[in-house]
Amino acid sequence: MKKIRHLKPFDTTDLRAMEEAFAAIEPQPIACCNWPDTYPYRPQVSFRIFHTGETLWLRFDVEERYTKGEVTEDNGRVWTDSCVEFFIALDDTGYYNFETTCTGRLLLAFRKEREHPTHATPELLARVGRYPSLGREPFAERVGDNRWSTVLAIPADVLFRHQLKRWNGVRATANLYKCGDELSHPHFLSWQPIENPKPDFHLPRFFAEVEFEQ
Repeated sequence: MKKIRHLKPFDTTDLRAMEEAFAAIEPQPIACCNWPDTYPYRPQVSFRIFHTGETLWLRFDVEERYTKGEVTEDNGRVWTDSCVEFFIALDDTGYYNFETTCTGRLLLAFRKEREHPTHATPELLARVGRYPSLGREPFAERVGDNRWSTVLAIPADVLFRHQLKRWNGVRATANLYKCGDELSHPHFLSWQPIENPKPDFHLPRFFAEVEFEQ
């Protein structure tokens, strides 16, 4: 079981304080290339995660050759861009999927399976902090030595199908991903391995156990 550390809250407008907090967290690779025969491309991706009680802080760092940020709306087709994702299940009723592009467009839904999602309202989406290093302006695919990061700040109470107020002591299951379905070089990487014939991140049986420190 992975322990998710509890750090002291900080001023969320202080980017230096945010950087210092993440510097104290060991990065974890998102490196499982589960379908190497059909999707062999492997960008370098890692994440860092901690919580401050009310808020979960999640940072992705990406090094890739092909980067695209064309989606312009939340709850849009974010997975077609350079996209990083966090899926979490608090119990067996279903799971939440947070999917964000390199320009901070966010999809948030609750679902039992891939089909029939219940999407978060615009009001809830607006409460999730987003800090994309590439800014928020859309752009077509760029080819080169592309390095970028993005941070999500997720209040516990945006998990709208549960009565969660704080992350302290929560036990859950989760997986994290990197994809780009409509890039010139599509790819589908995961933190935990997925044993399925074709790419599919919506398989909670492959989530890993996580525990948030008190």
